[in-house]
Formats: sequence, structure tokens, C-alpha cells
Amino acid sequence: MGRRIKVGVLISGSGSNLQSIIDRIEDGSLSADIVCVISNNAGAFGLERARKHTIPALHMDHRQFAGRSAYDAALVETLQQYGVELVILAGFMRIITPVLIDAFPHAIMNIHPAILPAFPGLHAQRQALDHGARISGCTVHFVDAGTDTGPIIIQAAVPVLDDDTEESLSARIQVEEHRVYPRAIQLYAEGRLSVEGRRVIITPPVPASATSLENPAA
Repeated sequence: MGRRIKVGVLISGSGSNLQSIIDRIEDGSLSADIVCVISNNAGAFGLERARKHTIPALHMDHRQFAGRSAYDAALVETLQQYGVELVILAGFMRIITPVLIDAFPHAIMNIHPAILPAFPGLHAQRQALDHGARISGCTVHFVDAGTDTGPIIIQAAVPVLDDDTEESLSARIQVEEHRVYPRAIQLYAEGRLSVEGRRVIITPPVPASATSLENPAA
């Protein structure tokens, strides 16, 4: 286990990934403390999740600011007041600006429900189904100025089934999200992640799974 890092989580909705991170902290497998949860949506259920675990839960309404940069500047100020070292986007439905990115270089993580660089942006699961993809999954990546274009930390794959709907595929991908997001945070806490160009280097390396995922199976 690495040192305990101070994490700030940005959400807009239910906060299921937030809950998975809380659970891993509480079972001792994640060396982190969530020092604040911030949402642009006052009704986000994730704020209730945070309060249930006595985590400071803040509503910061983006509509009260002149623009994206002004809002992000306020986020930076608040995150720094709490001593945040790593920012976690967990269903934060806003495009963030260089104001936030530059304040936390290679220290903002996001999770996306696709095997990037395929299907960036909104409705990734629907995109996978519309394109007839046989394999989908999720990606944890560092955030840069593009849309889901940052250096990739961890990916997990799931098969796309013939009878999948957007909802059923999303549910199976979410199981993997809840598994790999805390793993990525733990690697960061252990000081094992560095960025070289577009690649994230894990030191010492983590062995890749020797088992391939094939769909349809042979």
C-alpha cells in the first residue's frame, strides 16, 4: 500500500463510481481519503452518498458563473482549499477547461465507458451498438484538453452480446468501471504512474492478462 493521498471527486449524478471508491477506501484496499465531493447539480444522489460517509459534499452551481473558465477557477480554489492531490471525475457532465487541467497536471482522472480511442464523447455504449462492435468496455485515463483523449491508464473489456441494449451493455461495463477505477487510483497513490508522451508508464510494470477476449468465441 502507498501513502494516503487526498482525493477530490467531481460528480453530476448518482455517483456509483464514487461509491465504489468509498467502498475500497473503507475495506482498506485503497490508500486514499476523499476530502471533498463537488457537484454542479444540487440534486445529485452522489452528494447524499458522500454525506452518508461524512465526506464534505458541496454544490457549486455552474450557472452562477460567467463561463466555463470562471467556474473552473472556483473549482480549483475549492479543491486547493481541501488540499486535493488527485481529482477524480465520476460522471461529471461538464467539459473542463485548461484552468482546471493546468492546476492539476497529470492529476485528473476520468473513466469512460468504451475502449478508447474508440467511441469518445457522449453515449459511448450506443455508439458501440450502432457500429456493431463485438467488444466494448471502459477506460481510465488522465484528462487533457481533448474529449476523452488523455493518456490511458487501465482498460477493461466486455463482450457485446447479440441481444444487448444500451442499458444492459452499460450495466456490464459499469461492473468493470467499479473494479478498475480504484485500481488506477491506487497505482497513483503508490507513485507508480508517469506519463511519457501519450503513454502512461507503470513502474514496476503490472503483468497483462494472458487470456484474450474473443467474440464470437471460437
